[in-house]
Amino acid sequence: MFAFTYHRPHSLRSASAMIHKVEEGKLLAGGQTLLPTMKQRLAAPSDIVDLMQVPELKGITVKGSTVIIGAMTTHDEVATSAAVGEAIPALAKLAGGIGDPQVRHKGTIGGSVANNDPAADYPAACLALNATIITNKRKIGADAFFKGMFETALEPGEIIKAIAFPVPSKANYQKFPNPASRYAVVGVFVAKKGKDVRVAVTGAGQNGVFRARTMEAALAVKFNAKSLQGVSIPADGLNTDIHAGADYRAHLIGVMAKRAVAAAV
Repeated sequence: MFAFTYHRPHSLRSASAMIHKVEEGKLLAGGQTLLPTMKQRLAAPSDIVDLMQVPELKGITVKGSTVIIGAMTTHDEVATSAAVGEAIPALAKLAGGIGDPQVRHKGTIGGSVANNDPAADYPAACLALNATIITNKRKIGADAFFKGMFETALEPGEIIKAIAFPVPSKANYQKFPNPASRYAVVGVFVAKKGKDVRVAVTGAGQNGVFRARTMEAALAVKFNAKSLQGVSIPADGLNTDIHAGADYRAHLIGVMAKRAVAAAV
């Protein structure tokens, strides 16, 4: 690990000021991605701004039909939250399936969303639930937020404050996990709110998380697993790696989507 200067602000305002003062600084949330890459000398930030002691970034609240989760809320806190479990049980289940207990007690929802790992779980939840990412500067809809692999709409120094999830009428998340990392080889989050149906896929796309529009159209007619019979996702544009080929991932998308819809209804 290369030398760096460590900062621990106690307010969002001071955190924003610190990250804008340094030339090559990085924001530290749970550190589940940043710290390992630094240890391998794959990242060499000049400064680290630790967000752990910023109270404005923590907590879970329910306002009407919206669940608002602070960016520094850990995966375990989301998984065990009574409020999340009652309003959006699919989101609580997703959080409980991330990594192992050590990861869930350190990793944060804001860090995961900001990193936008192509096999992460939360980006699929954000897309399928039509979430809004709230930063210290603006509000960004999930469709506009995720730009590609490890790429988001965040500007340099912009900090995620919270994520607002509309409560769906039906939702479920199913994933085929890597047995070692628990990252999604393929994960499918299905959600229905009124007449709007959204299907988000993670772990499979070469450009990261994406919406399965053909599945959404079929489920909008009738929200039933049988509606997905004969509906498939082309292997073109899907990942091939040591864990699975593109054809297999295309097959898994169909399997996970049907399971998600069946569980949701």
